Amino acid sequence: MTVHALPEKEIVAIILYISMFLMILAVVLIVFFYFSRKKIIQKELEKIDLILQYQKEQLHAIIVTQEEERKRIAQDLHDDISSKLNIVSLNSHLLTAPNLTEAETAEITENIIALTTKALDNSRKIAHNLLPPVFEKFGLHAGIEELCEEFESSKSVKTHYKNEIDFDEKDIDRHLHVFRILQELMNNSIRHGKATEIWISFASINGINTCDYKDNGVGFDSSNAENQKGLGMKNIDSRISFLQGTIEINSEINKGIVVNFTF
Repeated sequence: MTVHALPEKEIVAIILYISMFLMILAVVLIVFFYFSRKKIIQKELEKIDLILQYQKEQLHAIIVTQEEERKRIAQDLHDDISSKLNIVSLNSHLLTAPNLTEAETAEITENIIALTTKALDNSRKIAHNLLPPVFEKFGLHAGIEELCEEFESSKSVKTHYKNEIDFDEKDIDRHLHVFRILQELMNNSIRHGKATEIWISFASINGINTCDYKDNGVGFDSSNAENQKGLGMKNIDSRISFLQGTIEINSEINKGIVVNFTF
C-alpha cells in the first residue's frame, strides 16, 4: 500500500489555517477575559462604593449623635449647674449686706448649702452619664449591673440580667459601645415600648460574644424599615459597625422586642 505525501503547498496552507485559527481563538479568549475582568472590576468598584456610602452614613450618624449629646450636656450644665451657681452667688452677696439678723444670715447660709449640694449632685449625674465610674473602675459587667439597678429604682420596670462571659479589661473602649447600645435599648423600651420587664443575657457562642435583649413592651412592626430609622437606631448601627458585629431586631405589635447582637 502506497502512502502519498501531501504536497508542500497544502502542508503550508494547513499550517497557516491552524495558525490563523489559533490566533483567532487567542484573540477571542483575550477579549473574553478582558471583558470578564472588566465586569468583575466594575462589580468590585460598585461594592466598594456601597461600603464607602455605608461608612459615610454611619460617620454622619455618629457626628449627629455626638452633637445631640453635646447639646444635651450644655443644656444640663446651663439649667442645672449654672442657674444654681448664679443663685449661690447672689446669696453670697446678700451675706455682705449690713444689719443682717442672725436668723437672716442662717437662712441665707442654709440656701447656699442646699443649692451647692444640688449643684454637686447634678454635676455627678452629668459626669455619670458621660462615663459611669463603676464601668470605668470595674468593667462592663459591673456597669450593666448598676444600669439595671438604676432602671429598677424607678419602680416602673423589672430587669433580668445574666452574664456568662469573662470580659477582658483591655477591651474597655470596645465595651463602652456595648454599654451604650444597651443603654439606648433600655431607654427605648421604657420611653417608647412602655415595657415593665427587660431581659439581658451575654454568652459566648462558637467563640463569638453575643448579647440577647428583649422586653415585654408594646413592640412595633419590624418588617417596616421606617420603624428602624430613628436617630437612636442609627447610633446603635454605628456602634455595631465599629465593633465589627452584627445585629438582628425582631418585633411585633403588642409582643415586645427581641434584639440579638454580636461584638
